Amino acid sequence: MDKIVVEGGNRLVGKIPISGAKNAALPILCAALLPTGASTFKNVPQLADVKTMAKLLRMLGWTVEGEKTTYTIAPPTGKKKPKLEAPYDLVKTMRASVLVLGPLVARYGRARVSLPGGCAIGARPIDQHLKGLQALGAKVTLDHGYVEVEAKRLRGATIVLDMPTVTGCENLMMAAVLAKGRTVIENAAREPEIEELATVLNKMGARIQGAGSPMMTIEGVDELLPIEHSIMPDRIEAGTFAVAAAMTRGDVLLEGARPEHLEAVIAKLRACGVTVAAESGGMRVRGGGDINAVDIVTQPHPGFPTDMQAQFMVLACMAKGQSVIKEMIFENRYMHVPELGRMGADIVIDGRTAIVRGGPKLTGAAVMATDLRASASLILAGLVASGKTEVLRVYHLDRGYEAIEKKLRAVGAKIKRAKQ
Repeated sequence: MDKIVVEGGNRLVGKIPISGAKNAALPILCAALLPTGASTFKNVPQLADVKTMAKLLRMLGWTVEGEKTTYTIAPPTGKKKPKLEAPYDLVKTMRASVLVLGPLVARYGRARVSLPGGCAIGARPIDQHLKGLQALGAKVTLDHGYVEVEAKRLRGATIVLDMPTVTGCENLMMAAVLAKGRTVIENAAREPEIEELATVLNKMGARIQGAGSPMMTIEGVDELLPIEHSIMPDRIEAGTFAVAAAMTRGDVLLEGARPEHLEAVIAKLRACGVTVAAESGGMRVRGGGDINAVDIVTQPHPGFPTDMQAQFMVLACMAKGQSVIKEMIFENRYMHVPELGRMGADIVIDGRTAIVRGGPKLTGAAVMATDLRASASLILAGLVASGKTEVLRVYHLDRGYEAIEKKLRAVGAKIKRAKQ
C-alpha cells in the first residue's frame, strides 16, 4: 500500500494541466451501453474508478480498448450476448456502478444490479433511481441484495425527484432516451456533469432539452448511434489545485479549467483575498497577503460543492479569524477533522457545522485518509505544515485524482509517493 509524503513550505508556481472529469467520465462510459456500435471517448482520466468501470463494462460483455486517455467501447457482436448483471464485488468498490441500470433496461429491457450498500461519507440510497424507473413503467424487484428491473419498453412519464440527485438524474436520463414518448424530470440536478452527459446523449441522437436547469425534457427515440467525444475538465480537481495555489501564496495557471463551472468556488476564493482570473486556455490563481476568514454552506449546484468542503476547511485553518462551514449534503463528511487536529488545526464540530479558528500553524504528522476529498485536504495541509506529513491509505486519492503528486511536484511542491 502507498502513502504520500509531503514536506511543507514551498510556494507553488507554474502550470498544472487539469485532467478529464471523473464525475463526467463514469456516466459517459455507461452511456456507451446505449448505441448500436463502438464509441470513442478522449480525455478520459486515468483513475482507479475509471478502471473499475471499464472492468464492469467488460464483464457485461462490451469490448473496452483503452490507451491512456482514449477509450473505445463496443457492444457484443455475433452470438455473444450481454450479461445484464452488475455484481456486488464490483458495485461495493464504486457506487457509480449503479449507472449501468438505466441504459441496460432502456436497451435490453432488463438489468440486475447489486445494491451499493454503505458509504463512508453518509447515506446514499438509490430510491430516486428506482422511483423514476417505476414511473417509466419498469417493474422493480429487490432480491437478496440485488435490484432487478424489467420493462419490455420504457414509456415516457413525468418524474418529480424528491431531491436533485446527480447519479439518479443521470440514470433516468439514460433510461428515458430510448423510452416511448416524452419524459419530464422535475427538480433535476443541475451540475455541469449533467449537461455533459446530455451533450453526449444528444450527439448519439437523443433529444434532451433543459439539461442544467431544474426541469429537463426528453423525447424518446428508437435508436442511438456511436460517437466520438472529448470529456470536459474536472472542476473539483481544478478547485483543489486552486486552493493549493492560494494556501502557498503561489501563482499557478490551471490549464483547461473552466471558470464557468467553478463560480461558487471562485467567489469564496476571492472573498478569502485570492486573485482568480480567466486566461486563454485556463484559469490563473494567485495567493498573496493574508487569507480572510470565510463562511461556507455546501449546496447542490450552482451552490458551493460538497466536494470542495474539506479543501476549503484547510484554507480556513490559515485564515485570520473564525470561519463557519456548514455541510448540508452529507451527514458524515467531517472525518478529516480529527486528522487535521493531529496537525494542530483548531476545529470544533457541532452537528453539521464546523467552526474553524485560523491562526495556529500546522505541523507535519502521520495522518489517515478516510475518503477521496479528505485525502486531498490532508495533502493540502501538508503543503503548508512545518516538517513532514505522511498521508496513509491513499487508495482513496487514486479514485479521483490523476497523479496528484506529480502535478504538484512539477510546480514546486516537495512531495513523493512511497510504500507504506
